[in-house]
Amino acid sequence: MDPVQPCIALIAHDEKKDDMVDFARVHQAALSKYRIVATGTTGGRVQDACPGLQVTRLKSGPLGGDQQIGAMIASGDVSMLIFFIDPLSALPHDVDVKALTRLATVYDIPMALNRATAENFIAFQ
Repeated sequence: MDPVQPCIALIAHDEKKDDMVDFARVHQAALSKYRIVATGTTGGRVQDACPGLQVTRLKSGPLGGDQQIGAMIASGDVSMLIFFIDPLSALPHDVDVKALTRLATVYDIPMALNRATAENFIAFQ
């Protein structure tokens, strides 16, 4: 990955994937200035909706994608996390989600857990 170009990680729970796709469509020009990594399904959906964006797809969240992104945060490869969380659904991999948000906090990177916050991040970039 290009160490000069900042990297955004995109993750969305199942009930928030449509919202992430819409967010990516609306902000495709701004997102194109970043390297983008995403968990598997989210990355595929964003890539399909925004063919101009280059998205590196990792594993699905429950299969280790959250942990892959966490490792990238810890190594300094991810500079912003946009994670559309569905607070109304039970998540079998909730421990991984908590670990990921903890890492973003520990390494002091901007983290948007909903669209309103993500909109503000993109507006100020």
